[in-house]
Amino acid sequence: MSKQETLIQTETARVRIMQLLPGEATPLHHHTEVTDNIFGLNGAIVIRLTTPDETVELFPGARYEIPPGRKHEVRNADPAQAASYLLVQGGGHYDFIDEPDRHKKTL
Repeated sequence: MSKQETLIQTETARVRIMQLLPGEATPLHHHTEVTDNIFGLNGAIVIRLTTPDETVELFPGARYEIPPGRKHEVRNADPAQAASYLLVQGGGHYDFIDEPDRHKKTL
């Protein structure tokens, strides 16, 4: 994550502005109790989800909700500029559980 700014953080809620460089992505992960609400701020954000496989394009002003337990990654789809999103997380205690990514090639 190239840049993040925490606006609010409590035991059961977080609000952050996240920035991704061109092509940068979060690891594939899930949260046990937390719901992610992602709001596009600038650039082209792509959210890849598994079980079932789904891809969502998120542009400025759009919102997408990811329930607890759903595996996902967030990627900047723009090859030329940084992209940012507002991440509102709540509903329980925060955790970040990395997942093996079956779509990535291993050497």
